[in-house]
Amino acid sequence: MLSFAYPWVLALIALPLLANARKRPAPAVEAPVLPTGHWLSDLPGVSRSGSRNSLLKQLLLLLIWILLVTALARPQYVGEQVQLPVTGRDLLLAVDISPSMDEQDMVVQGRSINRLQAVKRVLHDFIERRQGDRLGLLLFGTEPYIQAPLTFDLNTVRTLLDESGIGMAGRATAIGDAIGLAIKRLRDRPQQQRVVILLTDGANTAGEIPPDKAAEIAKAAGVRIYTIGIGAESMIQRGLLGSRRVNPSRDLDEGLLTRMAQQTGGQYFRARSLPELEQIYQSIDQLEPIELEGKRYRPVTELYVWPAGLAVLIWLAWQLGRALILARANGARREEADNG
Repeated sequence: MLSFAYPWVLALIALPLLANARKRPAPAVEAPVLPTGHWLSDLPGVSRSGSRNSLLKQLLLLLIWILLVTALARPQYVGEQVQLPVTGRDLLLAVDISPSMDEQDMVVQGRSINRLQAVKRVLHDFIERRQGDRLGLLLFGTEPYIQAPLTFDLNTVRTLLDESGIGMAGRATAIGDAIGLAIKRLRDRPQQQRVVILLTDGANTAGEIPPDKAAEIAKAAGVRIYTIGIGAESMIQRGLLGSRRVNPSRDLDEGLLTRMAQQTGGQYFRARSLPELEQIYQSIDQLEPIELEGKRYRPVTELYVWPAGLAVLIWLAWQLGRALILARANGARREEADNG
């Protein structure tokens, strides 16, 4: 529906009418309309269309005034009531980007890709389904850092994840420091909403905070940690002396990841392939939804630019018309002077 933010401003429309009503009207002398070229038309004060021009000017000024006052009243179109989806969760994704994530043991459509590429593919859909949640992105290697703070802007989180690269945070894996930074970011949020999803393919090899101590601090702070260990358990490695079967996940510390998850009330998942990783995120997608009363709002479209713009266009057209008439009159005078 159409409404005005400041409807009382519309009372100003009557000001010009009140001002004209208070003026004492001067005695009007009706003059005949003179034909073009009449000898009286050149006398000072005599105009063939003066009264008509004056009336047109007053009407244009009144119209411009009405349009400007209408714009000042801020006309708005108020749409139908919309309910925002709210689940009330703050999810912080902690992704390992150490060099071991470059291991190409994930397969998609018959083609091998590295672990970080697999994580990005799966997280795209996961992020897309986070409507109503605030999502953050933490990347870690030797050092952890916040790539995207907690936000409802899911497109930005997805873009920043795509821009992350192997080795950007160093060549080691500081799991404990990553959890410590995550706790720092989540500690001011409501206790029922603090969730960390940690994804790594190795063991803790760097950092100042031991992972078990970080898990203890997380439990005290009410932060739940869901851990994911990524990496195939078997793959064929080709060399100069032939092929051999190796375990590319031999450095994965599953015991540590399991303890951290259990201690904080979370869960440990093992992703040996891309389909398993997809299934894990589908499971996490359903974890602990906290349904809150949805916020309602009515979308408002501001319309004041239309009357304001129309007033400006009318004023410019009027000034342009006056300039053309004056230019034509000056040209006619010069032509008469030249002929005379």
